[in-house]
Amino acid sequence: MPSKKKARAKAPSMRERKPKEKLELPTEKGPLHQRMDQSFLEYASYVIRDRAIPKVSDGLKPVQRRILWALKEKDDGKFIKVANVVGHTMQYHPHGDASIGDALVNLSNKRYLIEGQGNFGNIYTGDPAAASRYIECRLTDLARNEIFNDEVTEFVPSYDGRNNEPVALPAKLPLLLMLGTEGIAVGMSSKILPHNFCELIEAQIAILKKESFKVVPDFVTGGLMDSRDYNDGRGSIRVRARIKVVDKSTVTITELPPATTSESLIASIEDASRKGKLKVKSIDDFTAEKVEIQIKTPSGVDAEQLVDALYAFTTCEATIHSRITVIRDNRPAEMTVSEVLHENTTQLVDILKRELELKLAKLERELHFKTLVQLFVENRIYQSIENCKTNELIYEAIYLGFKPLRKKMYRDLVDEDVEMLLGVRIRRISLFDINKHKEEIKRVKADIEETQKNLRNLTRYVIGHLNGLLEKYGKLYGRRTKRSRFDEVVARDVAFKAFKVTYDRDKGYLGYKVTGGEFPVACTQYDKLLVISKDGSYKVVQIEEKAFVGTKVIFCEHPDKETIYTMVYQTSDACYVKRFAFGGTIMNKEYTLIPGKKKGRIVYLEKDTPDKLFIRYKPMPRQKINQQTCEPKLLTVKGPKTKGKQISIKSISNIGAKPPKNWEEDAATTEVLLT
Repeated sequence: MPSKKKARAKAPSMRERKPKEKLELPTEKGPLHQRMDQSFLEYASYVIRDRAIPKVSDGLKPVQRRILWALKEKDDGKFIKVANVVGHTMQYHPHGDASIGDALVNLSNKRYLIEGQGNFGNIYTGDPAAASRYIECRLTDLARNEIFNDEVTEFVPSYDGRNNEPVALPAKLPLLLMLGTEGIAVGMSSKILPHNFCELIEAQIAILKKESFKVVPDFVTGGLMDSRDYNDGRGSIRVRARIKVVDKSTVTITELPPATTSESLIASIEDASRKGKLKVKSIDDFTAEKVEIQIKTPSGVDAEQLVDALYAFTTCEATIHSRITVIRDNRPAEMTVSEVLHENTTQLVDILKRELELKLAKLERELHFKTLVQLFVENRIYQSIENCKTNELIYEAIYLGFKPLRKKMYRDLVDEDVEMLLGVRIRRISLFDINKHKEEIKRVKADIEETQKNLRNLTRYVIGHLNGLLEKYGKLYGRRTKRSRFDEVVARDVAFKAFKVTYDRDKGYLGYKVTGGEFPVACTQYDKLLVISKDGSYKVVQIEEKAFVGTKVIFCEHPDKETIYTMVYQTSDACYVKRFAFGGTIMNKEYTLIPGKKKGRIVYLEKDTPDKLFIRYKPMPRQKINQQTCEPKLLTVKGPKTKGKQISIKSISNIGAKPPKNWEEDAATTEVLLT
């Protein structure tokens, strides 16, 4: 039996071992892979076309279309329990009742298509609607008259095959832009802003007249809007709350920007106040049927300043982006507002034309039947069937009776016409009023002539239809969001000085949560501080709660590129004076005011330029001059790295813009020549 050492010796080393073969993935997709790909594509297509993205033709998502169709089927002019509508809609919508109820409440709050009775929530406060069993709804007159017509509607079987539902409603309104919508599908999203009903109708009239037009969004909550960057639906808009200044210490918010509630707005104000971005004394919310949020300012804060701060730091101002993604020709497509309106207008013309053609066919059919009845009675053709014993003989007798009257008829007699004539009551025959019947025929002929005229002048007819909508509904749907142009509020300019920064020399900390009392500076969150130490080092830092800067700080103030500083510093060789301005600096980078490699210390540093400096030197043996004066204004202003002008090689004891305490009025004093 071989030993362990020999066994180990025979074992191959790491270098001798062959590397493992790389795992090669199959190049062909297996059945599971193919099934996953196919299922994902089907799911993505379903979400895009049948859930999240609206159709450009009627502007509705499937759940909205099914709700409206269910309401139409149950419509009798009275209010219907929302729970019943939700249950009826579930015959067409293969999803839960919660999504249907939410969509119905949302449609109702958009005011155009569904009229609600009961608690449908509050769009201003964000309060939810009551349970569906407690609230009722019905179609509005606008919806009842302008988005349904079974004769021009294409139907398909519902998801379970038990019912038929419309592919799209024949809407004669630009619902996509009226309602607005938001949806997220697989790989795409849609955010369509709502627009004003009257302005959309006027734009359609302009399209038919081949005139220019421009429409911008309009929101139920009102507010102010700057639409300079809307770019026909491919840009963005800026929206603001409407804020009224009541007095010097009170402002009231009376209208909200869209997608904002009084609760969320107050939360943003409180958050901004906690962070020191603005100052408020109290906030009172009286919002109910109308928005009323009252804000009071503390003493020393002007209400006008608070308004700008509210726009800068809270949701009182917001930017909303628009992206019009729709289902067009059964495929997703991105469109502009103008393209959608042209598409809707073309559809409106087509629908009204089809309705006129259907109306004309009905009138011609009615005229034909009335003419047959008149001829049937006036020529007593009914007498020829009195002795007929079989149905075939009856038909034959009627056909023979109308044969000589063919020229008075509008088309050949068919079996359907005979069935209609046989259904004429004997009483009507006996009491037949020829004059009244002729008046009815005259009316039908007039209707036919008018319908034919409208078909010949279709554009004028469509414009008249649109003008009728404006006249009937225009007063109900006025603009709520005021169009305005407002300049962007620069947050840095309107920020409140809510922080008081101080310096604790003993511990070397600087910040607005430091308990020290030196260098108190009122700051905003956007301010920076210039910190200068005694050794001449300096840097610009941001406002922090607590930052260590050392125990030798001699100056702390807001940096200003234009401010001129006067400084005297002492090195081991001499003392110097200079005037300078800081200029630009990099945040948190350390610089020095004392040039060269020799160490020194600052003995005097002040903003601006004093008229005269009084310098007292330390007494030294055989030193005749112990004090001097100089005029810094004679120096040229340079950068912070400049060396300055030498004053003396003596050590400075005291220096100031006024004579120091140890200044001797009678002692020998000379003036330093700085020129």
